[in-house]
Amino acid sequence: MTVGHSEAETFWVEFLRSLARRGLRGVKLVISDAHEGLKAAIVKILGATWQRCRIHFMRNALAYTGKTQRRVVSAWVGTAFAQDDAAAARKQWRDVADQARPRVPKLAALMDEAEADVLAYMGFPAQHRAKLHSTNPLERLNGEIKRRSEVVGIFPNEAAVTRLIGALLLEQNDEWAVQRSRYMSLETIAPLSDDPIVSLPAAAA
Repeated sequence: MTVGHSEAETFWVEFLRSLARRGLRGVKLVISDAHEGLKAAIVKILGATWQRCRIHFMRNALAYTGKTQRRVVSAWVGTAFAQDDAAAARKQWRDVADQARPRVPKLAALMDEAEADVLAYMGFPAQHRAKLHSTNPLERLNGEIKRRSEVVGIFPNEAAVTRLIGALLLEQNDEWAVQRSRYMSLETIAPLSDDPIVSLPAAAA
C-alpha cells in the first residue's frame, strides 16, 4: 500500500511500477473501480485485462430502460452471463445488443462499448467467475477501511495512516489466504500461471 494525494494516472503508474520492482508479474486480470487514471496505468504497466464490475454495468444499462422494463432487460442481458464459455457469452452479448438496437439504441451502444470489459472474467475458470465479475470484495474492504479511519478522524501523519490501514490489509490478506473456500485457492489458480513452479510464499518470521 501507499498514500497518495490524488488518483491521477501518474500516481497509479508509479504505484504499479513499485509493485513490479518488488516482483509482481504475470498479472492476468485487474478488477477495480472504473477510474480512468487507474485503467490507463493497468494497461501501461501490467499489460493486464481490466474487468468492469458487472453489477455497476447493469445499473448503468437499466438507466436506459423504463421502470416497467427493467426486470425483463436485466434477465435479457443476463443470458450472456449464463453461458458456459467466453465465446458463447460474447455471441449472446452481441445478439442481445443487436436485438435491442432498434428499440433501445443507447443500451445497445453501451453494450457495444462495454463488451470486452464486462465479459473479461469469462476467460477464466468457471469456479472463479463468481468472484471475478464484480468489485464487491473490494467494496467491502474499502467500506471497512472507511469505517476504521472515520473513528480516528484526522491522522497526524502518513505513518499513522500506514500503521492503521496496513494492519487492516494484513488481516484481510490472512483471511483470504486461509479461508480458501471464500475466495480462491492456489491450486485452482496454478493452471493460469506463466510460471512452471507456483508455490505459496514463505511464511513471515
